[in-house]
Amino acid sequence: MKKLLSLAVFAALGIVLLLNSSAFSQKAKKVEIQIGYENHPGEPFDLAVKEWKRLIEKRSNGTIVVKIYPSSQLGSKNQLIDQMLAGMNVITLADGAFYADRGVPDLGITFGPYLFESWEEAWTLVESDWWKGQMKLLEGKGLKVVGANWIYGDRHTLSKKPIRTPEDFKGQKLRVPNNLIQVKGIEVMGATPTPLPLGDVYTALQQGVVDGLENPLPVLYNGKFQEVAKYLTLDAHIKNFTTLVCGTKFFDSLTPEQQQILIDTCKEAGVFNNNLQNKLAEEMIAKFKKEGVEVITVDIAKFKAKAQAFYSLKDFTSKWSKGLYQTVSKAKEIKKK
Repeated sequence: MKKLLSLAVFAALGIVLLLNSSAFSQKAKKVEIQIGYENHPGEPFDLAVKEWKRLIEKRSNGTIVVKIYPSSQLGSKNQLIDQMLAGMNVITLADGAFYADRGVPDLGITFGPYLFESWEEAWTLVESDWWKGQMKLLEGKGLKVVGANWIYGDRHTLSKKPIRTPEDFKGQKLRVPNNLIQVKGIEVMGATPTPLPLGDVYTALQQGVVDGLENPLPVLYNGKFQEVAKYLTLDAHIKNFTTLVCGTKFFDSLTPEQQQILIDTCKEAGVFNNNLQNKLAEEMIAKFKKEGVEVITVDIAKFKAKAQAFYSLKDFTSKWSKGLYQTVSKAKEIKKK
């Protein structure tokens, strides 16, 4: 009798284990993620995405496979966001300026000129209740941010004509990404903004369609724009942190475990990215100089004073929440220990 009872218990346990194994295999259904971006191979962002891929695939035990598409192979940023909204398994980097154009206008302020004095202020804002509320609004528009701790870099200006003072922007046609925030951010300085995909800029510089562009140093250098534009102005007009984003339809199709893996590994890869970015600044400047670029150091206070007019433009203030600049200024305050 005891023998029969033991056999029955083992049989029952076998059924439970079989059911659990079946449930696990269903939960761990293999998915593929495509990460597309405009950056070229070898840039810090590209290297960090490769690290993120490694972390995802290792942590998920192969249930998530990541394919990487640099150099705009999957399309422009706006095209990728459209793909996400259609439910495709795509991730890209995007910033507050793009989210403002996608129905969450207050996020645009994070890309305003000279908003942050330090990276620590940016990370304080990202951890704030204000930011969390904005992320909820963005999810309502169909976009899910899986990581927001990635440094993209201080954005500087590379041009064919020297820019030594804010007045030197006048008459310069500068390439900007295709969003209203960055268009107006350059316009308020006196330049003529020219929205173009990053992949088209080298030819546009050669043909005189634009006189220059702005971006972090690694992006400027790896795009080889210094071959046709020989003046680098270290104006640092934006401390550009970036986010990694996918569509909510795709994110919701993942298991809770896969969602958490995506979020956790994105944060880890962000730290990897930031370490790379911090090491590269001086190295990049030396490379520019070696290739015959004049590196121009400017009086940042004068540039910041000129840019302050951005925060009173009706293009934004009419769409922003009342007192947004003050709200964000308070939310990014570093708490004194």
